[in-house]
Amino acid sequence: MTPIMYGIKNCSTVKKARAWLEERGVDHAFHDYKTAGADEALVRRFVKEHGWEALLNRAGTTFRKLPDADKENIDETKAVALMLANPSIIKRPVLDLGEKTLVGFKPEVYDAALPATRDARTLSGE
Repeated sequence: MTPIMYGIKNCSTVKKARAWLEERGVDHAFHDYKTAGADEALVRRFVKEHGWEALLNRAGTTFRKLPDADKENIDETKAVALMLANPSIIKRPVLDLGEKTLVGFKPEVYDAALPATRDARTLSGE
């Protein structure tokens, strides 16, 4: 399966993650929430794997601008509804590897999850 990265193309963290993949020759597709939205089944799959707390980006501008009522008493149902209505509050990027997903970007986590890229660099002398 070709990995799919979910995020927003102008997000600096997404840019770093995409550059990391490209530097290592990892083919991947990109799903931009701003243009393609967020699919409910997909968001629920991410929530099932990581928990809504890990996916809901409370530090971002979009979340901070929400009405206070939307930011209070959040549970899974409310978090999913907020993420579907405002995909910008989904923590970015989410990298779908098929058998698992990665939330956020840490080079060491990507390295561990994509060992073929590490092996290819070792063979090429990097």
